[in-house]
Amino acid sequence: MRVAKDSVVIISYRLTNIRGELLEEATGQEPAAYLHGDYDGIFPKVEAALEGKQAGDEVDVQLEPEDAFGEYDAELVRVEDAGLFPDNVSLGMQFEGASEDGRHHLIYTVTDVADGKVVVDGNHPLAGQAMRVQCRVESIRAASPEEIAHGHVHGPGGHHHHHE
Repeated sequence: MRVAKDSVVIISYRLTNIRGELLEEATGQEPAAYLHGDYDGIFPKVEAALEGKQAGDEVDVQLEPEDAFGEYDAELVRVEDAGLFPDNVSLGMQFEGASEDGRHHLIYTVTDVADGKVVVDGNHPLAGQAMRVQCRVESIRAASPEEIAHGHVHGPGGHHHHHE
């Protein structure tokens, strides 16, 4: 079987920055799974590289920022009054919030706390970085009709939660 639309692909992978430092990995013992075919389960450039591959095949893909977490956007850095945050606010804490225009939900990370102000950054921590993804196809199976309807994998390596 080959990787194709509506197949569930079980992969092991290493995600590193361009200096070769490990950012994230899934091993053969604990692989990841995604539903192939434009379901936003994996970076599109990596999905394109995996198209047509079979179990045992490996791909090595260089991702520019626009292929991964986007360019760093200085406009996503905001200075807010500390009164809007819990008393224990500290560096690295994350809060969900809307973008200035209210159109997007973002995760903001606290990057500075000083003088009654809190600086939060809505950029992904890896925004602006080029990365390398090395991945190996462990196995492939046909997706169930339910997985296709929901747009993601169920069971091992996939999502488990559903809110009806």
